[in-house]
Amino acid sequence: MNHGNAIGIVETSSIAKGFEIADTVLKTAEVKIIVNRTICPGKYLVLVGGEVDAVQASVEAGIRVGSHTVVDHIVIANVHPAVFPAVSGVSHLPEIRALGVLEAFSVAAVIEAADAAVKATQVQLVTIHLAMAIGGKGWVSLTGDVASVAEAVEIGARAIERKGLLVEKVVIPHPRPEIVREFL
Repeated sequence: MNHGNAIGIVETSSIAKGFEIADTVLKTAEVKIIVNRTICPGKYLVLVGGEVDAVQASVEAGIRVGSHTVVDHIVIANVHPAVFPAVSGVSHLPEIRALGVLEAFSVAAVIEAADAAVKATQVQLVTIHLAMAIGGKGWVSLTGDVASVAEAVEIGARAIERKGLLVEKVVIPHPRPEIVREFL
């Protein structure tokens, strides 16, 4: 499914405003909803895809409507194609050589980190978990050789730290197979 070359996110603390934001972003420009739902803990996530200018205009309109309820937002131009399947869930679990995990207080921050990490290094995204049953946080897992994973985790962590939303980052060389079952 082609979502365009950009994604935009508006994450809000209000479910009611979430519905209004979703309606506004769709009415502002030609974008497609990728995720539109409540997330923990009582937040709402609107994630859209489309051409860069349309996504930018839609997210800006969503931020205006969301006002003081906006928790985080982002527009990523030329989003890496691996981001969409990772957001949707793991359809194919790659061989896990080294495992990197980044955890953030917002979904927007973790998606930005995943995109930056996979663009800059030779790693594979495994999954991007969007705030359900984890207190509204997001996390991304990735794999590759140890050096690439360590570099990717640092790049992703810097993206999250710029917003002050980093919870934790880890790199596990040769993880035990039992811990990988979390992804299945």
